Amino acid sequence: MDDVIIIGGSFAGLAGALQLGRARRKVTVLDTGLPRNRFAGHSHGLLGHDHKPPLDILAEARQQLARYPTIRLVSARAEGVSGAIDDFNVLTSDGDSFRARRVILSYGVADQMPDVPGFAESWGTSIVPCPYCDGFEVAGRHWGLVWSGPQSHNQVRLFLDWTDKLTVFADGHDIPPDIKADLARRNIPVVDGRIVEIAHHKGRIATVNLDTGRTIAVDILFAHPRTKPSASLHESLGLATVDTPLGIALKADERRETSMPGTYAAGDLANPLMPSVTTASWQGAMAGIFAQQSMLV
Repeated sequence: MDDVIIIGGSFAGLAGALQLGRARRKVTVLDTGLPRNRFAGHSHGLLGHDHKPPLDILAEARQQLARYPTIRLVSARAEGVSGAIDDFNVLTSDGDSFRARRVILSYGVADQMPDVPGFAESWGTSIVPCPYCDGFEVAGRHWGLVWSGPQSHNQVRLFLDWTDKLTVFADGHDIPPDIKADLARRNIPVVDGRIVEIAHHKGRIATVNLDTGRTIAVDILFAHPRTKPSASLHESLGLATVDTPLGIALKADERRETSMPGTYAAGDLANPLMPSVTTASWQGAMAGIFAQQSMLV
């Protein structure tokens, strides 16, 4: 029996495994090899790895974990989790079964792409969600923001630290008059109509095309499609969730423990509002540390 099984081997999962391995705890990491940021050419804001391709960072991390004899990395998809604290069982799609005293869920979320031609093809290249991740590289250029709800107003104010050339696409949303007045005061144009196409060349936006017939050229488009957990294991465990403006997230306390004793959650799965490799790594490390401490006698 392992001490901990980690489901999801991206930044959060590997960070948790590192802490557990250094504590000489037996840990198995199950991973499908499909991290959320695999579409991004570079990862930014992670100290020591700024501007490196995220898949290269993960490959280096896996190589570093190889020196810890109690860490086992397994390429497999977890299909089911059952049991309770000190006796969890994880079944994979290959029919293998793993037992552990604790479980860390770090399988992330999947972005729900809108049915707009060119959107998915440009995602991660010139359509991005996070200014902290990608804003510096396009600072001072013409940004677009797809309005997604009340939270978009704060994003407008946030973006002004990077650029003074910003266009808001209402995309069918009814923006309240007081917010429209504030945008006008800031000289930020609001374009009505729904987005029907992203004209692009190999993921690089040429224009945003609207059902009104207008075409607007921008250098980068910020959008926040809804997300959903990339697996349903939390449902089989009956774990508590929270609704956020962007989707469902697992509820976890300050020790990263979920509503079921012995299960922990880290990364975008439990933090949809501020997703980044830095926060995912921090949460994964904390989940590993607190899972270890929960087993002390």
